[in-house]
Amino acid sequence: METNLVAEAIKFMVLGMGIVFLFLIVMVYALKLQAKIIGKYFPQGETPAPTKPRTTEASKEKTAKIAAIVAAVQHHKNLKG
Repeated sequence: METNLVAEAIKFMVLGMGIVFLFLIVMVYALKLQAKIIGKYFPQGETPAPTKPRTTEASKEKTAKIAAIVAAVQHHKNLKG
């Protein structure tokens, strides 16, 4: 009687693991198919080349302010030791 229960448990375990394994295989192929369909109908566009930022008078002034602030902070750190 006990052997029968163990055999039933093993049978259910194999059945459950088999169903999960089959589901995972189906899911992998479904995702691969989905990726192909998306790649075919919605291809990734080319990324635009980065444009060189324009240097205007305002940006030059802003850069000079930032450089002055960085220099002041560095000088303050050097004074502290």
